[in-house]
Amino acid sequence: VYNHAQVYLWLKRKSRYFPHIDKRLKEEGLPDDLKYLAVAESDLMDYAYSPKGAAGHWQFIRSTGRRYGLSINKRRDERLNFFKATDAAFTYLKELHDEFGSWTLAMAAYNCGEIRVRKEIAEQRVHDYYRMNLPRETERYIFRIIAIKLILSDPEKYGYYLPEGEEYPEINAEQVWIRSKVPVHMRIIAEACNTCFKEIKELNPDYRGYYIPAGLHEIYVPKGCAGTFPEVFSRYSDQVQKEAKRAYPAKRRARKKKKHSKYKVYVVKKGDTLATIAKTFGVPISKIKKWNNLSKNIIVPGQSIKIYE
Repeated sequence: VYNHAQVYLWLKRKSRYFPHIDKRLKEEGLPDDLKYLAVAESDLMDYAYSPKGAAGHWQFIRSTGRRYGLSINKRRDERLNFFKATDAAFTYLKELHDEFGSWTLAMAAYNCGEIRVRKEIAEQRVHDYYRMNLPRETERYIFRIIAIKLILSDPEKYGYYLPEGEEYPEINAEQVWIRSKVPVHMRIIAEACNTCFKEIKELNPDYRGYYIPAGLHEIYVPKGCAGTFPEVFSRYSDQVQKEAKRAYPAKRRARKKKKHSKYKVYVVKKGDTLATIAKTFGVPISKIKKWNNLSKNIIVPGQSIKIYE
């Protein structure tokens, strides 16, 4: 909280994210103060990553994220999906509160892990956050959240004056489903919504790269686009196919490889060398070595050598 530039970014970002968090807190019957936990965790940054591998506004590590239903793979990381990660965080916090009986201990466990808190309670025979010996970061964690709340609730009292209109706009999006047999470039989705690539990417940061994977997936589009999206997007089918072929030549290489998947097995005879075998079958020595995982040119009688057609 001593970083004034960072506090101003909090003031700008909270107007973008707090409305949805407030809405979900109310729906779940959770304390309003839990929203400040997201600020302490990630500074409300879209692509927040920690050195320990946590990611997103709520800083889930991979194992915890998966435990609470977030998909994490080479094509998508739902820890970066603000809406899904918010729901996962609230489920996690409710379970921690049910186990430890107080929100301070629940938040402490969110920070350092429930296993560590269980261990410390058992060792110290103390069930009070303020009287427990915890990791230094966790001991300061609740006080940091309190400080964040005080500043964001009344910034001018603490010398922060954000000019009117400087705050970031609230996320204004709708969810739609998209089905495709090939990956879909977000630029095409943007064209179907009459917006720019940047806006679609910012609404869907959980999808890695520029493409929505093949299959059935939910995405977010600007509010007002959802009603007409299925019909409009269907007009871009040719463009989707063309873009996928351009961007994914690996599939063509795979098909080409499949055509040449048949091979013969040659048993090395006395006097054979890779050079004589290559000449016999009309293929380069380098390919024979690659097909058979050979690092040197040494072969021995009786050895089986694959020769692809």
